[in-house]
Order: sequence, then structure tokens, then C-alpha cells
Amino acid sequence: MALIQNRGNKRLMADINVTPLVDVMLVLLIIFMITAPMMTEGLEVNLPETTAKALQQDDKPIVITIKDNGTIGIDKISGDRTLLRQELSKLADLDRGKTILIKADKKVEYGLVVQVMTDIKKAGFDKLGMVTMPVEKRP
Repeated sequence: MALIQNRGNKRLMADINVTPLVDVMLVLLIIFMITAPMMTEGLEVNLPETTAKALQQDDKPIVITIKDNGTIGIDKISGDRTLLRQELSKLADLDRGKTILIKADKKVEYGLVVQVMTDIKKAGFDKLGMVTMPVEKRP
């Protein structure tokens, strides 16, 4: 608070000094601008091997299979990514709430799996999962 002298009368002035507030906000803005790009990049970690139980599902999911030669199958239809996008758009018109499971051979390139996941997301499906083999118990 500051004192104001007005024709001999002294009284207190109740104003907030916003300069320190602006300084703090600018520092926080700079910190967030620097740290935000780091949040989207991943760090290299060694993940533990675990065993997980299968999730309970109410309805039958759509299974997309990716073979080691790059062939993509949706339920019982085989083809390429173009066929996959066509079938996904048909299924999206019926029910976008269905669960989609990707079952990929472990020799399939990671890039192809990511492209298939992108196609699924673009079609409007939000429930996406991966089918994996459980780790065998070691003696």
C-alpha cells in the first residue's frame, strides 16, 4: 500500500501492483514453451515383461490382422490399406463405438502398424487395442 498526500491529508491507496504478477506470468509462459515440446517426445526405457489377463468384452470386436508379408485382413476379407479404409468407412457408418483389435505378426514393420492405427482413428473409431501373446512363465 502506498501513502497519498492530498492537500495535507494522508490516506492509504489500496491498489495492487501488477508488475510482479506480469513478471511471474511471463516466466511461467517461457517455462511452458520450453517444456511443452519435451512432453511429446519419448524417452528410451526398458519395459518390464508382465502377464495380463484378457479384458472382458460385451460385444464381439472387429479384428484386423496384419501378416508378415504386409497383407491386411479385416475379419475374413484380405487386401491392402485401401481395402481396409473402405471397409472401415462402411463399419463406421454402422457403429463407431465398436472395439477394434489389431493382430499383427511380430515381423511386421512398426511403421505399417502405425499406419493401420492411423486409418482406424481417421475412420472415427476410438476403442483400439492390440492382441498379444502372453509371456510364458519361466521356471
